[in-house]
Amino acid sequence: MDFHIGIDIGGTKILGAALTADGNALLTIRRPTPRFNYDQTISTILEIVTLIEDELQACAPVGICIPGSVSPATGLIQNANSTWLNDKAFKEDLECALKRPLRLENDANCFALSECVDGAGQGAKSVFGVIMGTGVGGGLIFEGQIVTGPRSIGGEWGHCSLPYPTYDEIETADQCWCGQKGCIESWISGPGLLKHHNKSHSTSLNSVEELVLLAQANNDAALASLKLHTSRTARALSMVVNIIDPEVIVLGGGLSEMDHLYDELPHLMKPTIFSHDKRVDIRRPLYGPTSGVRGAARLWDF
Repeated sequence: MDFHIGIDIGGTKILGAALTADGNALLTIRRPTPRFNYDQTISTILEIVTLIEDELQACAPVGICIPGSVSPATGLIQNANSTWLNDKAFKEDLECALKRPLRLENDANCFALSECVDGAGQGAKSVFGVIMGTGVGGGLIFEGQIVTGPRSIGGEWGHCSLPYPTYDEIETADQCWCGQKGCIESWISGPGLLKHHNKSHSTSLNSVEELVLLAQANNDAALASLKLHTSRTARALSMVVNIIDPEVIVLGGGLSEMDHLYDELPHLMKPTIFSHDKRVDIRRPLYGPTSGVRGAARLWDF
């Protein structure tokens, strides 16, 4: 049986899947992410791969999806918000554990690849895949290929400054975990949205889901926070359009489930798009939470 194995290392779970060339997921396995335990992370991935191959009675190519990237300069992991992976020879250590070569790619790149090949962006020449969840990332696919760049940071729009900031946004910008102040991620990620809402309205909400429910009940503070978040997201995405001009933008991550984004973003982006044609094609993901693992499996050609 011809299949590939994809592994998606998330903040709370590690997901493994066996994928066929036609996109059929034969088997999926989930395990809790061993947070801050590097050796146990490797052991968990080895366990998942072994279980899949034992069940399907075949050895397969393995692709790994991580919240960071391999630095071409050092071969070590960089920019991972799963910080226990940073500055480690993760790919080399995994290859030693699995006893085979593997391919490893940024999670947003894997998401974008999956949605481009047979998802919401299928048939488009260029697709920008957006991750908006615990963090904010992006991946660019051009003619079916991931565009990473010589530093393996292609698509990292989340760690640019918020474009066209208001005076209040300049004054209240937070420090990002990356060390800079006022990064897009610190504004429009799930934790960023929640933090700015609680700070602005003296509340203590624990989740974005609570905020959305309040907005649906016409709570003025919640509606105001979501309106600001949508404005910030529109400004940030218009910068992406001005730089790489993707044919299709696919939203992913937990915040991509907020319906109003698809209705409001195309209109709000228009004033800051540098073109006579200000139309943008923003789509819901077809595979959503499983796009990362599907893209990881597709890092090897079938």
